[in-house]
Amino acid sequence: MNLNLWFAFIASFITVLVITPFVIKFAIKIGATDKPNHRKVHQKVMPRLGGLAIFIGVVAGYFAGGVYSEQVTGITIAALVILATGIFDDMYELSAKVKLLGQLLAAGIVVATGLKIDFLTIPFVGVFDLGVWTVPITILWIIGITNAINLIDGLDGLAAGVSLIVISTIAFLAGSAGMMLISTLALILMGSILGFLFYNFNPAKIFMGDTGALFLGYSISILSLLGLYKSVTLFSFIVPIIILGVPIFDTTFAIIRRIVNKKPISAPDKHHLHHRLLALGFSHRTTVIAIYGLGLIFAISAIILSHSTMIGSVFILISLLIFIELIAEMIGLVHHKYKPFMAIYRKVTGKQ
Repeated sequence: MNLNLWFAFIASFITVLVITPFVIKFAIKIGATDKPNHRKVHQKVMPRLGGLAIFIGVVAGYFAGGVYSEQVTGITIAALVILATGIFDDMYELSAKVKLLGQLLAAGIVVATGLKIDFLTIPFVGVFDLGVWTVPITILWIIGITNAINLIDGLDGLAAGVSLIVISTIAFLAGSAGMMLISTLALILMGSILGFLFYNFNPAKIFMGDTGALFLGYSISILSLLGLYKSVTLFSFIVPIIILGVPIFDTTFAIIRRIVNKKPISAPDKHHLHHRLLALGFSHRTTVIAIYGLGLIFAISAIILSHSTMIGSVFILISLLIFIELIAEMIGLVHHKYKPFMAIYRKVTGKQ
């Protein structure tokens, strides 16, 4: 492995380890704290500006790894917009509309640099030129992934750990394909997240807050966009979706749940994946580790799919769809009565 990659990883890791205690004090001083309420699991006031420590670590890795020599100005400016949006939200609890405006601005900056999804490569179907849909689909991708990470940020170390698994998978695929920019950026992020997890894993001393969740979501969306933009074969339309399986799985069923229960799609609730596992009696740590395991299943599936035959890929996709549906039904992710697959199974087998 290139020495610059190791320098970038180590620099970001050590920087976050050193800087996080200062960020904890700073967050408390400026009032960027998370107070307990009926939807949250924690029982005491917590500093929630951890994303700032992650970002500072990324900056250190950025210079240590020589990424400053790459043409990433637009991506960097958009990241600063996302960071600012997260910081203000952690301090003042911005409305959903204001946060969306910040995300739209960041996505617009990225698109203006020319980094867009110009085509979709769908396995077994072909390559589709998106034409006039290029800009809206790219913006939707960035905002969707950014918010998907934010939605799973509900337990100590959960969003950070899931993001680490996702980014590690992207790093592996990019490294295998010799794509150094994506590999370097991914390793820098990995170093920062690992350093932060020392303070964020249960029992957490600091939360990443929207500063971290939005920044990591944005970063993941950009890494996958770089893959889509640079190569047809590295990231097809399906592979990045599988890599992001946990946040997409949770977000998709959250939308289904709210539609089924006739609630607004943006309405918050306490029935996300981690909430349901806790309700079933799993401990805080066990719940987080179980979701890490789910993330690893998606990650391994994505890696196998990227090297699989057509028949093998179809089998993996169908198996994953059945798998996530069964999990959703077993833990009551939509509603305790929502069990279509299990109902079919009972009808076919005659078991109750």
